[in-house]
Amino acid sequence: MSDPQTVLKYTKQFHFFDEENDAASLNIAIPEVLDPSYGMYVWPCAPVLAQYIWYQREYIRGKRVLEIGAGTALPGIVAAKCGADVVLSDSALLPKCLENTKQSCLANGLMDIPVLGITWGDFNPDLLELGPVDIILGSDCFYDTKDFEPILVTISFLIEKNPQAMFWTTYQVRSADRSVEYLLEKWELGCLRINLDTFGANKPCLAGSQLPGNHTIEMLVIERRKSSQE
Repeated sequence: MSDPQTVLKYTKQFHFFDEENDAASLNIAIPEVLDPSYGMYVWPCAPVLAQYIWYQREYIRGKRVLEIGAGTALPGIVAAKCGADVVLSDSALLPKCLENTKQSCLANGLMDIPVLGITWGDFNPDLLELGPVDIILGSDCFYDTKDFEPILVTISFLIEKNPQAMFWTTYQVRSADRSVEYLLEKWELGCLRINLDTFGANKPCLAGSQLPGNHTIEMLVIERRKSSQE
């Protein structure tokens, strides 16, 4: 009889390539755990954000990048492999999730990436002592409506400290009632929707995987709202 405490683990492979340059490709291995916790497996939004990062790989090289709610950290791993200076984070309240994030780093030969406990809406030392950031990544963070404002509290704080920073985020459209528009107004943030066709992500299967499937995914770039004088 199998041990009921046995944790089922497996590795999902992702392959990113450039249709115009056969020499440009990237293979990523992501360990997954059969666990009900959010951050233990790859969600449909992650390959879409990772594809955007791959498409922007020349731009992101050398940039200081923070992934929030990283979980299995596919977008952050891709950013690191594309030459960004990456910090990964997930909730300080989810130690198993943070350990899984570290395993994703190890599976891809990334031994020195910091993994921090940053809980949305909580101003803990890991957040307060964080260095400069150019790009913040977040994949399907806007899942539970109770988290929407804490996420934007954290994003607003980071952008206040780093006025040129951008939040690159993907989310799955689940209901017209689950909008962040009013919260963006409240926290004085602007939002640009990126057409998935412009970076080759408007398809059910990305990077050799079966994701995102038939889910409707949005890609957003969120920044500090510019005043009329700027």
